[in-house]
Amino acid sequence: MTVLLEIEGLGISFGGLRAVNDVSFRVNPGEIVSVIGPNGAGKTTLFNMISGIYKPGAGRVRLMGEDVTGISPHLLARRGMSRTFQNLQIFQSMTVLENAVAGYHLQESGSVLADLLGLPASRRRAAAAREGARQLLERVDLARAAEMEAGSLSYGALKRLEIARALALNPKVLLLDEPAAGCNAVETEEIDHLIAEVAASGVAILLVEHDMKMVMRISRHIVVLDHGEKIAEGDPATVSRNPKVIEAYLGTQAEDAHAHG
Repeated sequence: MTVLLEIEGLGISFGGLRAVNDVSFRVNPGEIVSVIGPNGAGKTTLFNMISGIYKPGAGRVRLMGEDVTGISPHLLARRGMSRTFQNLQIFQSMTVLENAVAGYHLQESGSVLADLLGLPASRRRAAAAREGARQLLERVDLARAAEMEAGSLSYGALKRLEIARALALNPKVLLLDEPAAGCNAVETEEIDHLIAEVAASGVAILLVEHDMKMVMRISRHIVVLDHGEKIAEGDPATVSRNPKVIEAYLGTQAEDAHAHG
């Protein structure tokens, strides 16, 4: 099986503090790999290195066998990697359809002059983007909301819209940073089904999520971080029984209980 995403010895320091150290794993086509760990474990920092927001101090990121370490996010998107963020990156005052169309801008290769003049090639690209966006909205069950202002949607629907926009880039690898954060049980289940459907189409998915029920339900492989170090890795059953994982999470819960008296 071809490895779509390979992380090899990734690490980074901030002001002498080692935030992530020597983390390695792989994600194959159609596979859902989750990165979990207590708050401050380095999960988002790891995502930011993989997606080109941070340049790693050590290690390599390989996308479909190509070394893409430190390449900027928009270039990674053109190579087949897309991501969502913890905080919604939605244009609230635009329509749902316009938000989905915005996801196609990195695929466009036409000239700015052609767009300004409204030349036939430009009009064809715009029409294709709108048709593709409508299909994506159908896929994420938002087709009926296409002409609504995005800001009027529920939080769970906005999360699905953000995933739709990431899918507009036709990624081979999709990074999802807490896609169910802030969602209720019904919204989480909807996102759960959507992620499984995307993976079933052959997209490799790397997921950071705090909802452990969701993680254990949909993940094929789990990587556990604590204080920037990988402390465990394996299938959900194996990881859930790992003493280091139990200690890391129970230790965090004990600290929280003590802090709240």
